[in-house]
Amino acid sequence: MRWPLGRPRMDAFAGLVGVPVAEGDGGVSGMFLGTSSVLLRDGDTALLTDGFFTRPGWLRVGLGRIAPDREVIDACLRRAGIGHAGSLAAVICVHSHYDHAMDAPVIAERLGAKLVGSHSSANIGRGHGLPEEALRTVEDGETVRFGDFEVTFVVGVHCPGDLAPGAIDAPLSPPARARAYRTGEAYSVFFRHPLGTVLVHGSAGFVPGRLDGHRADIVYLGIGQLGKQDDDYRRRYWAEIVRATGAEVVIPIHWDDFTTPLLTAPLRPFPYFADDVAVSMRFLVEQSRRDGVRLVLPDLWRETTLLPVR
Repeated sequence: MRWPLGRPRMDAFAGLVGVPVAEGDGGVSGMFLGTSSVLLRDGDTALLTDGFFTRPGWLRVGLGRIAPDREVIDACLRRAGIGHAGSLAAVICVHSHYDHAMDAPVIAERLGAKLVGSHSSANIGRGHGLPEEALRTVEDGETVRFGDFEVTFVVGVHCPGDLAPGAIDAPLSPPARARAYRTGEAYSVFFRHPLGTVLVHGSAGFVPGRLDGHRADIVYLGIGQLGKQDDDYRRRYWAEIVRATGAEVVIPIHWDDFTTPLLTAPLRPFPYFADDVAVSMRFLVEQSRRDGVRLVLPDLWRETTLLPVR
């Protein structure tokens, strides 16, 4: 019998780490910062999804109250190369759970960036004292421009097993219970650039047909709790997100245990009681080979060219 606190071995997938996504330099780059935090930049404009760096432990998440750790956030921003004001245009929350949105207002305040997302994410920003001009709420299908990036938000659903469904209807101030960070809207976020399109799909949920007509060259694919679903669900998820967008490259995200510190320890997969990441990875390897899609496991803190200058 498998020990619930045990973790799967990732050795079999080591060959997918550090593989170049595209040949060439310049253009649009991506940096994985744990969970579903992805830094995209093109030399002029930088955009960050989520930016969750505090990563409190399981005990505090389950029994206590949680709040952003400003020292950890500052250290992570410096490590990512965006530690100074004006270096980031926007922090974009793919939904409003604590592991996506708790740190986002602190980052927006530190760097003078916009906090962009749902009305729930805006209420997290208000709870931190952000002024209204620092907040940008978006609706389904809306596109917001930052430099050469056109960012389109498509509302979907969280993956099955959402522990904090619903909306945040009033300003939320830390410290707060983890479940106070309710989902709000769960977005697929398309970053369209003259060089191509990157999709960040942070949660392993889907609505049939929802992404039909939307194209992406590269998908950062959320696989959190995908290993707990059945084979049919995984096949439909791949079809609705990867095949539907015609993606040529898939980069799995939201597979790491987000209670593990980013700066002092290597990333580890979730323990078995939360997910089985090895099941998800074996599925992705099989599907990517079948469909001729490149599968790349992201390397923490490593900047990678996604869309090179042609």
